[in-house]
Amino acid sequence: MDADGRMMILGIVGSGRRGGNTHALVAEVLKAAEASGAQTQLVTLRDHCIEGCRGCEACRDDHRCVIQDDMQDLYPLLLRADGLVLGSPVYFYNVSSRMKAFLERCYCLEAFDEEDRSCWVGVREALGGGYAAVVTVAEQNDEQYLGFAAEAMSRPLADLGYRVVATVKALGLWAAGEATQDPEARATAARAGERLARIIRLRRALAAELQDAP
Repeated sequence: MDADGRMMILGIVGSGRRGGNTHALVAEVLKAAEASGAQTQLVTLRDHCIEGCRGCEACRDDHRCVIQDDMQDLYPLLLRADGLVLGSPVYFYNVSSRMKAFLERCYCLEAFDEEDRSCWVGVREALGGGYAAVVTVAEQNDEQYLGFAAEAMSRPLADLGYRVVATVKALGLWAAGEATQDPEARATAARAGERLARIIRLRRALAAELQDAP
C-alpha cells in the first residue's frame, strides 16, 4: 500500500521497445485499476540495468541480493505493492531476457528449509500474500505461439506468494502501438485491471472485518 493507505499496484514491462504493445496493455491494466481506486506505478525494465542471478546464495540468510544494480530500487516497490502486473512480449516462446533477469533476481525473496529445499516460503507470502496479473503479447494469431511466456511469469509469482487472478493473452500484434487500436485486447486488459483491484479491495475488507470480529 502507499503512504496514504491506498492499495498500490505495480506494473513491470519487460519489453525493450518504446511505445510497444506490451507497454500499452500493461498501462491499460493499470488505468482500469486506477479507475477502481488503486494507486499505480509503471516500471519499464529497458530503463534499468538488471543483471541475472549469479546463483551465489549470498541472499540465503537475510533475503537481500548482493548485486548492486537497479534491481535494488525495485525491491522496496515490490514489497510495498498490494498487486503486481507483469508484462512481456513473446520471444522464442518465452519471456524477454529483461523479464527473465527480473524474475531470477526475485529469488532472494524466498526462504528455504535448511534440511529440505523442496520446502520454501516467499517473503511476499509471509507478509500476507499478494495478487497479480500477467500480460503476454505475440505477433502470431495462433495461441500456441504464446509458448510458455504466461506460465514463465505465473509460476514464479505463485512461488513468491502471489495469486495470479488474471492473464491477458494478446495475439496478432506486431507494429509498435498496434494494441492501442485493438478493442478486444484493450478490453481484456481493462477487465484484468478491474478484477485485480476488486480482489485486493475484497481482501482488505475481509481482513478488517476479521480484525474487528470478537
